[in-house]
Amino acid sequence: MPELPEVEVVRRGFVDHLVGRGVTSVEVLHPRAARRHAAGEADMIGQITGATVESAQRRGKFLWLPLTRRGESADAAIVVHLGMSGQMLVGPGDDRHLRIRAGLSDDAVLRFVDQRTFGGWAVDPLVEVAGTLVPESVAHIARDPLDPLFDRDAVVRRMKAKDTEIKRILLDQTVISGVGNIYADEALWRSGIHGRRRASALTKPALGRLIDDATDVMRSALDQGGTSFDSLYVNVNGQSGYFSRSLDAYGRDGDPCRRCGTIMRRESFMNRGSHFCPKCQPQPRG
Repeated sequence: MPELPEVEVVRRGFVDHLVGRGVTSVEVLHPRAARRHAAGEADMIGQITGATVESAQRRGKFLWLPLTRRGESADAAIVVHLGMSGQMLVGPGDDRHLRIRAGLSDDAVLRFVDQRTFGGWAVDPLVEVAGTLVPESVAHIARDPLDPLFDRDAVVRRMKAKDTEIKRILLDQTVISGVGNIYADEALWRSGIHGRRRASALTKPALGRLIDDATDVMRSALDQGGTSFDSLYVNVNGQSGYFSRSLDAYGRDGDPCRRCGTIMRRESFMNRGSHFCPKCQPQPRG
């Protein structure tokens, strides 16, 4: 599933290719692509058609496009759920897995392609949360480390108060958003912390360094266009990311640790896989 850097790459593509354009038509080609819009497919189409994309916004892994009509302030937004295989592409294309097609005022076409049909669109009202307008369905999501208003010290205190595995907290989007399985493994490896360590047992400086490592690894991935393991992740121009070549932990079980040479391991965690170095990241006792 795309994580913060991948979604940010798509958001930046929207700024260049979508913001300021009007939506002249919307066609939903698969009902699952509109299932998150509670009022139904026809209502979603009606709310989008004739509106203008005011901006492209993101919080963590959540992406939305505020909509305006006749110069009024935006009070609703298209919330884009990429799911595991969703692609937002601008331009013509003959897509086998095309789920939504939207015509734009400059005669371009916005295509939502989703092979596994886990993603989709919905139109949500915008609500104010701590001085920022966000879609109603995103109101519970915490700020991410790349947000200018991210409060690192407050997140450290919140983490320290939790007596649970640190990786579980990194993946909790209500505590710190944007970090998924890939970048959690990378940050934990950089910090030398095993994912099953209890957050309450870590010092505040250690938790702060872990947040910094998560921030650094996501910035590095963003600089390289995100992490791509197959053709399912692309930006709006259909270009893939290449950060997978630089991963130090995720997917490297059986390979030597880049830091100490010990063979990396993989274990199951929350229906996922955790990748770690048994020497650099010793497992908690007991």
